[in-house]
Amino acid sequence: MKKLLPSLSFICLVFMASCLGYKELPVEYDYSYKGNFKKYKTFDIMKPAGPADSSMTNEVIEKSIIQRMKFLGYRQNSNKPHLIIGFKMFDDSLRFNGYNQPEIEEWVKTQNENVDYDPQKFAMSTGTLLIQFYDRRQNRSIWQGYATTQYGSIDFNNSRHLRNAVISILDKYRFWAEGFMEGATATAEEKDL
Repeated sequence: MKKLLPSLSFICLVFMASCLGYKELPVEYDYSYKGNFKKYKTFDIMKPAGPADSSMTNEVIEKSIIQRMKFLGYRQNSNKPHLIIGFKMFDDSLRFNGYNQPEIEEWVKTQNENVDYDPQKFAMSTGTLLIQFYDRRQNRSIWQGYATTQYGSIDFNNSRHLRNAVISILDKYRFWAEGFMEGATATAEEKDL
């Protein structure tokens, strides 16, 4: 037991130190009423077609998205994934069309497709990150989140800024992969036997 306490306190110290570096950014998101949010199991990262667009490729962003999706129980699969995740970094300011909708967790309870989309225009400052989820089978965007800082732009050359932006955005996508929680519960019950 004595050996366990020092290692446990070290793990807690590392966890607390990592949290100190995290600053949640203001995030907006919207979604399609056609999304099957509880039915997705696999994902892959979208690769730009044609010449590489540097605003759509970034190793830190890709790794952060992959880590978050795996945490939620999704498997990365390049062969017919349920979700294709793309992102784009905007260096300049932009006007962005989004929607004022019910919170996604509330909407999923009823899945009422007759709720109106209430268009909303956002004036985004420089340094905005957009992450979009596409349903491959439906061939449509089903969720998008976007973040910028209130006091300055996201520094796309700063790994910490990029990780914070991805974490802030994907914190708004709160759906476990289909079957993941049931599998985790079954595994825990098997260990108890």
